[in-house]
Amino acid sequence: MIRPLRSRAACGLPGIRRLSRIPRRAACLALAVAFVAASALAPHAPAHAERVKELASIQGVRANQLIGYGLVVGLDGSGDQTTQAPFTVQSLQSMLSQLGVQLPPGITPQLRNAAAVMVTAQLPPYAQPGQAIDVTVSSMGNAKSLRGGTLLLTPLRGADGQVYAMAQGNLVVGGAGASAAGSKVQINHLSAGRVPGGATVERVVPNQTLASDTIHIELNQTDFATAHRVAEAINASVLPGSGAAVPIAQPLDARVIRVTLPSDPAQRVPFLAGLENLDVRLAAPLARVIVNARTGSVVMNQSVTLAPSAVAHGNLSVTVQSTPMVSQPGPFSKGSTVVAERADIEIRQDGGSMMMLEGSAKLPDVVKALNSLGATPQDLIAILQALKAAGSLKAELEII
Repeated sequence: MIRPLRSRAACGLPGIRRLSRIPRRAACLALAVAFVAASALAPHAPAHAERVKELASIQGVRANQLIGYGLVVGLDGSGDQTTQAPFTVQSLQSMLSQLGVQLPPGITPQLRNAAAVMVTAQLPPYAQPGQAIDVTVSSMGNAKSLRGGTLLLTPLRGADGQVYAMAQGNLVVGGAGASAAGSKVQINHLSAGRVPGGATVERVVPNQTLASDTIHIELNQTDFATAHRVAEAINASVLPGSGAAVPIAQPLDARVIRVTLPSDPAQRVPFLAGLENLDVRLAAPLARVIVNARTGSVVMNQSVTLAPSAVAHGNLSVTVQSTPMVSQPGPFSKGSTVVAERADIEIRQDGGSMMMLEGSAKLPDVVKALNSLGATPQDLIAILQALKAAGSLKAELEII
């Protein structure tokens, strides 16, 4: 029988009261061990975990690229110039002949409301006939704008040359433009647009991924630690149809994990649905600093560390000033006025004092240390390269 709880907390811990059948010393000792264990595990607890769905994909379950050539009509005088894009006229004549319209020989129509375009789309996995997909329409001639145009019936083919979808519909162009009297104003891009749901799937791409006894999970990034932890998460979970608690996942390399599917075909879809939603505790990423030399952008991840170092960086500036001068001759001197320029060139070099950068193991400290130099982004690129060469920057420096 359990006695009523006392109002006084036991062991000096608020909210914890002892029961009659548990000795007070034993309860305090158990609580102390529990708090020590919790405090020891807390620093190693992951900041976040990601699902398998964000980390990897299933081999064979992918989209397929489709491409086609078509015509856009209904433009407001902004189509292809037929003298410079003869393929547009050829395509239009071929289409009209299929519709029973024959043009007289030697006649080249001057069309300004039509444009030749390339149509591209992605066929999603397991797409079925009748399913609608979006298409992108891009001008391949010299059309000024596709705004307000209509894409005529266009077959979309795969890499094997087979027709997998048919596209047709009104274009949506996210831009506007106008020109008059030699002036032109344009907002966004006018030579490309989209047709939402503009293609209808006509052929199924065979997919035998679920027909096999095993599947292969491919990581988005090659990493041995991530492959090992994904396999551990799958083996430690109880998924629908997995049966007995036996290892069903085995990492083959740093990118591919082989997983055994349930023997019952009806359980394979629920099995994969549960597998994709498993949480995986990620290892610390590779310390990396990405430098874009064209834009001066510098991006670093949370694993970047900085060893103690000293940096001196000076700036060199060149200033060129040009002052026009006019030499006017005196009256009745029969001289001519001469225009000349005087250039002043100045070179200034700012002395860079030696600054001490303390060792930093956290990203905010690294950023604070680099900001203390007061360097521009372009100067920071040179400083990071020097720190890497000196061994002070504990990260992989990648320049794109």
